[in-house]
Amino acid sequence: MNIPSDLKYTKDHEWVRMDGDVATVGITDFAQGELGDIVYVEVETVDETMDKDEVFGSVEAVKTVSDLFLPLSGEIIEFNEGLEDAPENVNTDPYGEGWMIKVKISDATEIDSLLSDVDYKALISA
Repeated sequence: MNIPSDLKYTKDHEWVRMDGDVATVGITDFAQGELGDIVYVEVETVDETMDKDEVFGSVEAVKTVSDLFLPLSGEIIEFNEGLEDAPENVNTDPYGEGWMIKVKISDATEIDSLLSDVDYKALISA
């Protein structure tokens, strides 16, 4: 299982890559494996400012639909439009081509509440 050490994680199985005050967000390798073949990613919250833990979209797999929770408060500034034609990128490259949104964060202190790779490994091993 791939859990990059340079990312932060949530208990809801999202990952966060920070670049200044912009966070790129996707779901973890563990999450995509649990969901199975992903057939659709829906995000209709671009240009909205939302609070941490609010639902920003959903991911649909063959057998289930799962909500996506915003890991940090801020404005959703971009959706990975490549997922419209190739949602399977979430399965094949969850930390690369499978990213979902970019968020201009509004409260940098929230980053401290995210999990390290070590903490996330412990969470999914429990």
